[in-house]
Amino acid sequence: MRILVLGATGFLGRHATGSLRALPGAQVLEAGRRRPGGGPLPGEAPEAPFDVPLDLATADPERFATVLRAAAPDAVVNCAGAVGGSALALTATNARGPAALCEALRETVPRARLVHLGSAAEYGACDGRAPLAESGTTRPVGLYGAAKLAGTLAVTGSGLDATVLRVFNPVGPGAPDGSLPGRLARELRRAGPDGRVRVGDLSAHRDFVDARDVADAVVRAVTAPGPVPPVLNIGSGTARPSRAVAEELVRAAGFRGTLDEDGDGSHRSAAVPWQQADITLATRTLGWLPRRTLTESLTDLWHDTARTPESAR
Repeated sequence: MRILVLGATGFLGRHATGSLRALPGAQVLEAGRRRPGGGPLPGEAPEAPFDVPLDLATADPERFATVLRAAAPDAVVNCAGAVGGSALALTATNARGPAALCEALRETVPRARLVHLGSAAEYGACDGRAPLAESGTTRPVGLYGAAKLAGTLAVTGSGLDATVLRVFNPVGPGAPDGSLPGRLARELRRAGPDGRVRVGDLSAHRDFVDARDVADAVVRAVTAPGPVPPVLNIGSGTARPSRAVAEELVRAAGFRGTLDEDGDGSHRSAAVPWQQADITLATRTLGWLPRRTLTESLTDLWHDTARTPESAR
Protein backbone atom coordinates (compact mmCIF):
# COMPACT_ATOMS: atom_id res chain seq x y z
CA MET A 1 0.00 0.00 0.00
CA ARG A 2 1.44 3.35 -1.07
CA ILE A 3 0.53 6.26 1.21
CA LEU A 4 1.40 9.89 0.48
CA VAL A 5 1.55 12.10 3.60
CA LEU A 6 1.44 15.88 3.30
CA GLY A 7 2.73 17.85 6.27
CA ALA A 8 4.76 14.85 7.42
CA THR A 9 7.09 16.90 9.64
CA GLY A 10 4.42 18.77 11.58
CA PHE A 11 3.35 17.82 15.09
CA LEU A 12 0.53 15.50 14.04
CA GLY A 13 2.16 14.60 10.73
CA ARG A 14 5.26 13.13 12.38
CA HIS A 15 3.19 10.91 14.65
CA ALA A 16 0.89 9.85 11.82
CA THR A 17 3.80 9.06 9.52
CA GLY A 18 5.46 6.90 12.17
CA SER A 19 2.28 4.92 12.75
CA LEU A 20 1.64 4.48 9.02
CA ARG A 21 5.16 3.17 8.48
CA ALA A 22 4.41 0.43 11.00
CA LEU A 23 1.64 -0.95 8.75
CA PRO A 24 2.71 -4.27 7.16
CA GLY A 25 3.62 -3.71 3.53
CA ALA A 26 3.12 0.05 3.67
CA GLN A 27 5.29 2.37 1.57
CA VAL A 28 5.00 5.87 2.99
CA LEU A 29 6.02 8.86 0.89
CA GLU A 30 6.55 12.20 2.66
CA ALA A 31 5.61 15.45 0.99
CA GLY A 32 6.35 18.90 2.37
CA ARG A 33 7.81 22.34 1.81
CA ARG A 34 10.90 22.17 4.01
CA ARG A 35 12.28 20.51 7.08
CA PRO A 36 11.44 22.53 10.19
CA GLY A 37 13.96 23.32 12.91
CA GLY A 38 12.32 20.97 15.46
CA GLY A 39 14.23 17.89 16.56
CA PRO A 40 13.15 14.42 15.45
CA LEU A 41 10.93 12.12 17.44
CA PRO A 42 12.66 9.13 19.05
CA GLY A 43 13.80 6.77 16.30
CA GLU A 44 13.27 9.33 13.54
CA ALA A 45 16.18 10.22 11.26
CA PRO A 46 16.95 13.96 11.40
CA GLU A 47 16.90 16.11 8.29
CA ALA A 48 15.98 13.24 5.97
CA PRO A 49 15.07 14.61 2.52
CA PHE A 50 11.46 14.69 1.42
CA ASP A 51 10.30 12.05 -1.03
CA VAL A 52 8.16 14.72 -2.68
CA PRO A 53 8.95 18.46 -2.32
CA LEU A 54 5.56 20.14 -2.26
CA ASP A 55 4.07 23.27 -0.68
CA LEU A 56 0.36 22.83 0.01
CA ALA A 57 -0.11 26.60 0.26
CA THR A 58 1.20 27.43 -3.19
CA ALA A 59 0.87 24.28 -5.33
CA ASP A 60 -1.76 24.49 -8.03
CA PRO A 61 -3.83 21.52 -9.24
CA GLU A 62 -1.39 20.92 -12.11
CA ARG A 63 1.54 20.60 -9.70
CA PHE A 64 -0.50 18.30 -7.49
CA ALA A 65 -1.46 16.22 -10.51
CA THR A 66 2.20 15.78 -11.49
CA VAL A 67 3.05 14.64 -7.98
CA LEU A 68 0.09 12.28 -7.73
CA ARG A 69 0.76 10.63 -11.08
CA ALA A 70 4.36 9.94 -10.09
CA ALA A 71 3.50 8.75 -6.58
CA ALA A 72 0.46 6.68 -7.61
CA PRO A 73 -0.78 6.50 -4.01
CA ASP A 74 -3.49 4.22 -2.70
CA ALA A 75 -4.16 6.78 0.02
CA VAL A 76 -3.31 10.41 0.71
CA VAL A 77 -3.14 11.81 4.24
CA ASN A 78 -3.18 15.60 4.58
CA CYS A 79 -1.68 16.64 7.92
CA ALA A 80 -0.54 20.02 6.62
CA GLY A 81 -2.02 23.12 8.18
CA ALA A 82 -1.25 26.62 9.38
CA VAL A 83 -2.35 27.68 12.87
CA GLY A 84 -0.92 31.20 12.74
CA GLY A 85 0.45 33.80 10.41
CA SER A 86 -1.14 36.18 7.95
CA ALA A 87 -4.63 35.87 6.57
CA LEU A 88 -3.08 34.83 3.27
CA ALA A 89 -1.07 32.03 4.90
CA LEU A 90 -4.04 30.74 6.87
CA THR A 91 -6.40 30.61 3.91
CA ALA A 92 -3.82 29.34 1.42
CA THR A 93 -2.82 26.33 3.51
CA ASN A 94 -6.09 25.50 5.23
CA ALA A 95 -8.64 26.29 2.52
CA ARG A 96 -7.12 26.67 -0.94
CA GLY A 97 -4.60 23.85 -0.53
CA PRO A 98 -7.14 21.11 0.26
CA ALA A 99 -9.36 22.32 -2.59
CA ALA A 100 -6.48 22.13 -5.08
CA LEU A 101 -5.51 18.70 -3.76
CA CYS A 102 -9.05 17.37 -4.22
CA GLU A 103 -9.25 18.72 -7.77
CA ALA A 104 -5.98 17.00 -8.67
CA LEU A 105 -7.03 13.74 -7.03
CA ARG A 106 -10.22 13.64 -9.10
CA GLU A 107 -8.16 13.99 -12.27
CA THR A 108 -5.38 11.50 -11.47
CA VAL A 109 -6.09 8.89 -8.78
CA PRO A 110 -9.80 9.27 -7.99
CA ARG A 111 -9.96 5.91 -6.22
CA ALA A 112 -7.29 6.83 -3.67
CA ARG A 113 -8.64 7.43 -0.19
CA LEU A 114 -8.10 10.92 1.21
CA VAL A 115 -7.80 11.41 4.98
CA HIS A 116 -7.73 15.10 5.88
CA LEU A 117 -7.07 16.51 9.34
CA GLY A 118 -9.59 19.15 10.34
CA SER A 119 -9.94 21.06 13.60
CA ALA A 120 -12.39 21.48 16.46
CA ALA A 121 -12.05 25.21 15.78
CA GLU A 122 -14.51 24.61 12.95
CA TYR A 123 -17.30 24.22 15.51
CA GLY A 124 -16.63 27.49 17.29
CA ALA A 125 -18.93 28.47 20.15
CA CYS A 126 -21.33 25.84 21.43
CA ASP A 127 -24.63 26.03 23.24
CA GLY A 128 -24.21 25.09 26.87
CA ARG A 129 -22.05 22.08 27.67
CA ALA A 130 -23.37 19.40 25.35
CA PRO A 131 -20.78 17.21 23.55
CA LEU A 132 -20.25 18.29 19.95
CA ALA A 133 -21.39 15.79 17.32
CA GLU A 134 -20.42 15.86 13.67
CA SER A 135 -23.99 16.83 12.75
CA GLY A 136 -23.80 19.93 14.95
CA THR A 137 -23.68 23.53 13.79
CA THR A 138 -20.34 24.95 12.68
CA ARG A 139 -19.82 28.62 13.53
CA PRO A 140 -16.07 29.19 13.80
CA VAL A 141 -14.60 32.08 15.73
CA GLY A 142 -11.88 33.82 13.75
CA LEU A 143 -10.15 33.21 10.46
CA TYR A 144 -8.31 30.02 11.43
CA GLY A 145 -11.50 28.10 12.18
CA ALA A 146 -13.24 29.54 9.11
CA ALA A 147 -10.33 28.53 6.85
CA LYS A 148 -10.23 25.03 8.31
CA LEU A 149 -13.97 24.71 7.77
CA ALA A 150 -13.56 25.80 4.15
CA GLY A 151 -10.96 23.06 3.72
CA THR A 152 -13.31 20.51 5.24
CA LEU A 153 -16.11 21.56 2.90
CA ALA A 154 -13.77 21.22 -0.08
CA VAL A 155 -12.97 17.65 0.99
CA THR A 156 -16.49 16.53 1.89
CA GLY A 157 -17.92 18.05 -1.29
CA SER A 158 -15.27 16.59 -3.59
CA GLY A 159 -17.03 13.33 -4.41
CA LEU A 160 -13.86 11.43 -3.50
CA ASP A 161 -13.43 8.53 -1.10
CA ALA A 162 -12.56 11.00 1.62
CA THR A 163 -12.97 11.65 5.32
CA VAL A 164 -12.10 14.54 7.60
CA LEU A 165 -10.79 13.71 11.06
CA ARG A 166 -11.88 16.74 13.08
CA VAL A 167 -9.13 16.81 15.72
CA PHE A 168 -9.77 18.52 19.04
CA ASN A 169 -6.83 19.78 21.15
CA PRO A 170 -3.81 17.55 20.47
CA VAL A 171 -1.14 17.11 23.12
CA GLY A 172 1.87 14.85 23.69
CA PRO A 173 5.54 14.68 22.78
CA GLY A 174 6.48 17.23 20.16
CA ALA A 175 3.66 19.67 21.00
CA PRO A 176 4.61 23.02 19.42
CA ASP A 177 5.18 26.30 21.22
CA GLY A 178 2.01 27.63 19.65
CA SER A 179 -0.08 25.36 21.86
CA LEU A 180 -0.65 25.87 25.58
CA PRO A 181 0.93 22.52 26.58
CA GLY A 182 3.99 22.95 24.36
CA ARG A 183 4.61 26.54 25.36
CA LEU A 184 4.11 25.93 29.08
CA ALA A 185 6.32 22.83 29.14
CA ARG A 186 9.21 24.76 27.61
CA GLU A 187 8.72 27.78 29.84
CA LEU A 188 8.74 25.55 32.92
CA ARG A 189 11.99 23.95 31.76
CA ARG A 190 13.59 27.35 31.12
CA ALA A 191 12.42 28.71 34.49
CA GLY A 192 13.84 25.84 36.53
CA PRO A 193 12.21 24.18 39.55
CA ASP A 194 12.02 27.37 41.64
CA GLY A 195 11.35 29.93 38.93
CA ARG A 196 8.37 32.01 37.95
CA VAL A 197 6.13 31.38 34.94
CA ARG A 198 3.34 33.61 33.71
CA VAL A 199 0.28 32.11 32.04
CA GLY A 200 -3.00 33.49 30.75
CA ASP A 201 -6.52 32.56 31.78
CA LEU A 202 -6.70 28.80 32.42
CA SER A 203 -10.45 28.52 32.94
CA ALA A 204 -11.46 27.46 29.40
CA HIS A 205 -12.43 23.80 29.07
CA ARG A 206 -11.01 21.85 26.15
CA ASP A 207 -10.97 18.26 24.93
CA PHE A 208 -7.29 17.22 24.97
CA VAL A 209 -6.32 14.16 22.92
CA ASP A 210 -2.90 12.56 22.57
CA ALA A 211 -1.25 13.02 19.18
CA ARG A 212 -0.41 9.31 19.15
CA ASP A 213 -4.09 8.48 19.51
CA VAL A 214 -4.77 10.84 16.59
CA ALA A 215 -2.18 8.88 14.62
CA ASP A 216 -3.99 5.65 15.47
CA ALA A 217 -7.19 7.17 14.10
CA VAL A 218 -5.38 8.13 10.89
CA VAL A 219 -4.21 4.54 10.40
CA ARG A 220 -7.71 3.19 10.97
CA ALA A 221 -9.22 5.72 8.57
CA VAL A 222 -6.67 4.85 5.87
CA THR A 223 -7.21 1.10 6.18
CA ALA A 224 -10.95 0.96 6.93
CA PRO A 225 -12.85 -1.22 4.45
CA GLY A 226 -15.60 0.48 2.52
CA PRO A 227 -16.63 4.12 2.75
CA VAL A 228 -15.96 6.17 5.88
CA PRO A 229 -18.26 8.97 7.15
CA PRO A 230 -17.32 12.38 5.74
CA VAL A 231 -16.44 13.85 9.16
CA LEU A 232 -15.30 12.09 12.33
CA ASN A 233 -14.54 13.74 15.67
CA ILE A 234 -11.20 12.73 17.18
CA GLY A 235 -10.92 13.71 20.82
CA SER A 236 -10.85 12.23 24.29
CA GLY A 237 -14.57 12.68 24.86
CA THR A 238 -13.87 14.65 28.05
CA ALA A 239 -13.70 18.40 28.62
CA ARG A 240 -10.98 19.50 31.01
CA PRO A 241 -10.03 22.97 32.20
CA SER A 242 -6.79 24.28 30.79
CA ARG A 243 -5.73 24.60 34.42
CA ALA A 244 -5.55 20.78 34.56
CA VAL A 245 -2.88 20.88 31.85
CA ALA A 246 -0.85 23.37 33.88
CA GLU A 247 -1.21 21.31 37.05
CA GLU A 248 -0.10 18.09 35.33
CA LEU A 249 2.94 19.79 33.78
CA VAL A 250 3.87 21.37 37.11
CA ARG A 251 3.70 17.91 38.69
CA ALA A 252 5.76 16.29 35.91
CA ALA A 253 8.36 19.07 36.14
CA GLY A 254 8.65 18.97 39.92
CA PHE A 255 8.05 22.71 39.72
CA ARG A 256 8.06 24.43 43.12
CA GLY A 257 8.06 27.99 41.87
CA THR A 258 5.25 30.40 41.10
CA LEU A 259 2.70 30.05 38.31
CA ASP A 260 1.13 33.47 37.70
CA GLU A 261 -2.29 33.30 36.07
CA ASP A 262 -2.84 36.85 34.85
CA GLY A 263 -6.42 36.35 33.71
CA ASP A 264 -5.80 37.56 30.16
CA GLY A 265 -6.72 34.86 27.67
CA SER A 266 -6.99 34.64 23.91
CA HIS A 267 -10.03 35.88 22.04
CA ARG A 268 -10.98 32.32 21.17
CA SER A 269 -10.76 31.16 24.80
CA ALA A 270 -13.20 33.89 25.78
CA ALA A 271 -15.54 33.23 22.86
CA VAL A 272 -15.37 29.44 23.18
CA PRO A 273 -15.18 28.68 26.91
CA TRP A 274 -16.11 24.98 26.64
CA GLN A 275 -15.67 22.21 24.07
CA GLN A 276 -16.03 18.44 24.27
CA ALA A 277 -16.11 15.94 21.43
CA ASP A 278 -18.76 13.31 20.92
CA ILE A 279 -16.58 10.47 19.60
CA THR A 280 -19.39 7.91 19.20
CA LEU A 281 -19.21 7.90 15.40
CA ALA A 282 -15.43 7.34 15.27
CA THR A 283 -15.74 4.51 17.77
CA ARG A 284 -18.57 2.86 15.86
CA THR A 285 -17.13 3.19 12.35
CA LEU A 286 -13.38 2.86 12.98
CA GLY A 287 -13.34 0.87 16.21
CA TRP A 288 -11.20 3.70 17.56
CA LEU A 289 -10.91 4.89 21.14
CA PRO A 290 -8.24 7.09 22.74
CA ARG A 291 -5.91 5.00 24.89
CA ARG A 292 -3.62 7.52 26.59
CA THR A 293 -4.47 9.58 29.64
CA LEU A 294 -3.80 13.29 29.94
CA THR A 295 -1.24 12.52 32.64
CA GLU A 296 0.64 10.20 30.29
CA SER A 297 0.48 12.72 27.43
CA LEU A 298 1.85 15.59 29.50
CA THR A 299 4.49 13.51 31.26
CA ASP A 300 5.79 12.35 27.89
CA LEU A 301 5.69 15.93 26.61
CA TRP A 302 7.74 17.09 29.59
CA HIS A 303 10.42 14.45 29.01
CA ASP A 304 10.42 15.24 25.28
CA THR A 305 11.34 18.88 25.93
CA ALA A 306 14.59 17.68 27.51
CA ARG A 307 15.53 15.90 24.25
CA THR A 308 14.81 18.88 22.00
CA PRO A 309 17.66 21.41 21.77
CA GLU A 310 16.75 24.95 22.81
CA SER A 311 17.90 26.25 19.43
CA ALA A 312 15.38 24.00 17.66
CA ARG A 313 12.31 25.19 19.54
